[in-house]
Amino acid sequence: MDTHPKRNAALELLATTGIWRSTYEPSYVRLLWRIGIDARPPHFASFWRNALGAGLYFAVVWGLVMWLVVWQRLNMSAVEAVLASATAGLFFGLAMGGYYAYGRRKHGLPSWEELSA
Repeated sequence: MDTHPKRNAALELLATTGIWRSTYEPSYVRLLWRIGIDARPPHFASFWRNALGAGLYFAVVWGLVMWLVVWQRLNMSAVEAVLASATAGLFFGLAMGGYYAYGRRKHGLPSWEELSA
């Protein structure tokens, strides 16, 4: 039984726009779906929801990779690493929020509330 008809309708609509699947189903959203959180596809989420989601995901993943590969060897303090990761996540999140808002307008997508299942 399909328990997410509105999400599936949104994904079907996005598939018809020519947007790459990896763009309208980014890894952090698929991860949320796998753990049981019914998050909206990013093109149907608000600017701030996209900025927060993408920024947090990027800050954590990028920060861990940078810590393991570079920063630990440079003897960077944990506070500096967290601040660098948070700053990078902030800029990435704002950029992704803008990117998805632009894509929503460019393709004339309806709001989440207007979307019918």
